Amino acid sequence: MAEWQYAQGDPAEELAMLHIFSMKKRQPGGEVTFRITVREFASAPTGHRQRFFAEADKSVNQKTAAIVPCGWGDSVLAALSDCLRMIRQFPYEGEDLD
Repeated sequence: MAEWQYAQGDPAEELAMLHIFSMKKRQPGGEVTFRITVREFASAPTGHRQRFFAEADKSVNQKTAAIVPCGWGDSVLAALSDCLRMIRQFPYEGEDLD
């Protein structure tokens, strides 16, 4: 267990270390940059078995059924990969293309 995890006084606090990543998605209308935050929880949140949760800063598939790419995993890599898979799978249909 990492030293910072001992600072959590109560699991309900959901203390987490943040890991920040970015990626550019290239598509016909241009490029869009996504920022992905992976939360490494000191202990798995209530109702979850895994300690790592990744979430993008914007939704995809906005014109059909908007969804915010996210993913859970047992490591930073697993959660990040799950989130990236969703970004790649669905088109970005927003207006802020780079």
